[in-house]
Amino acid sequence: MLAVMYAGGPISSILVNRYGSRPVVITGGVMCGVAMVTASFGSSITHLYMCVGIIGGVGLSFNLQPSLTIIGKYFQVKRPIANGLAMAGSPVFLCTLAPLNQFLFDRFGWRGGFVILGAMLLNCCVAGALMRPLCDVGGAPAVPLKPLPDRARTPEAPCGGGDEERPSGPAPLRGRSCAESLSCFLDLSLFGHRGFVIYLMGNVLMFFGFFAPMIFLAPYAKHRGVDEYSAASLLSVLAIVDMLARPGTGLLANTRLVRRRVQYLFSFAVAYNGVCHLLCPLASGYWGLVAYAVCYGVVYGMVCALLFECLMDLVGPGRFSSAVGLVTILECCPVLLGPPIAGALVDMFADYSYLFYMCGAVMLTAGLFLFTMNYWNYRQLNRAKHTQDRTSELGERTVQHGVQSGHPRADHKAAGVGDPGLGQETGTLQVKAETEDNIV
Repeated sequence: MLAVMYAGGPISSILVNRYGSRPVVITGGVMCGVAMVTASFGSSITHLYMCVGIIGGVGLSFNLQPSLTIIGKYFQVKRPIANGLAMAGSPVFLCTLAPLNQFLFDRFGWRGGFVILGAMLLNCCVAGALMRPLCDVGGAPAVPLKPLPDRARTPEAPCGGGDEERPSGPAPLRGRSCAESLSCFLDLSLFGHRGFVIYLMGNVLMFFGFFAPMIFLAPYAKHRGVDEYSAASLLSVLAIVDMLARPGTGLLANTRLVRRRVQYLFSFAVAYNGVCHLLCPLASGYWGLVAYAVCYGVVYGMVCALLFECLMDLVGPGRFSSAVGLVTILECCPVLLGPPIAGALVDMFADYSYLFYMCGAVMLTAGLFLFTMNYWNYRQLNRAKHTQDRTSELGERTVQHGVQSGHPRADHKAAGVGDPGLGQETGTLQVKAETEDNIV
């Protein structure tokens, strides 16, 4: 289900760019509810894979990307806080999921439990209905969800937008190649974005060790002699700490000092996550595992709160929908392979310690990679900005020198009069700078 949720990212992004967040989330809620209800009629594990894994995973994908995209549309100044609060909903439900499932199983059986869970997931449709387009929220002219390349805006083949753009009909795509048609809805130029590629490589490595420790925490505790209910309580402890860590991380990331270099905070959280896993086998007894669950909950919440905020910081809200779709499709492989590889280590050595060593080493490596590459990326950006400032300063001095020397044409060029192309280029650069400032 997790792998399909991530693999469905590009499809969800295309639908969000075309129709907007609201209808996609409502469709995803219906799919999740139907998946759980139809799973209750199953008689084989294959049936559950199809219903819960595939249909439910696609439904969750239709809920994830639009929810993240709409945050970037609603919030700018306090966006990290909004991301942290939105992400805090996941551990709230995680706190109650294990006891709720046990209660439903004891009272209604697994079939009745699936039906009730399906009815609960239909509430996603209510949440989607509340995701009103910007033109409905503020009464101001709507902005496009994703700025498209000029070649995608030709009169012969318009791309169409989401409900924020109010498309009049389906976009004709005849006469285009497959790559051009795909680029019309997904911004493939992101693969030439240095910060995006660094983020993508670090995240793909990180997800090999991200989910396995949580999945195997309770079995590991029982393997160490902890009773069943106490082992299950470790997940509740982790979820409670996680619930507090996510909005707290959002507040920290929204401060002036941290927000300018939020990629460093994310790199630290990933590396610290790895250190916690490496030290987990040293924990002895139930209270030692509680201490590990608390530390793990803090860093897990930090990573989840910053995961998509850092992506939006890199590419901006306008390209975020395409970016998250491209990221999740590549992350689905480590999400799918990480836990089975960790389980294979347990079967091979009959010891859970190697699982935590593997996950810790992977997470620590990913954190150090992200920190090093982000440091290099920030230096490159500063160098480019410094070069641009020097070029602008040199141009101003040249114009001033020409005016002082009595060349009227220089004065005209300074205003963009003597050379029409110069004035047009200057105006284009100013508009571009203003657009980038608004995105930032």
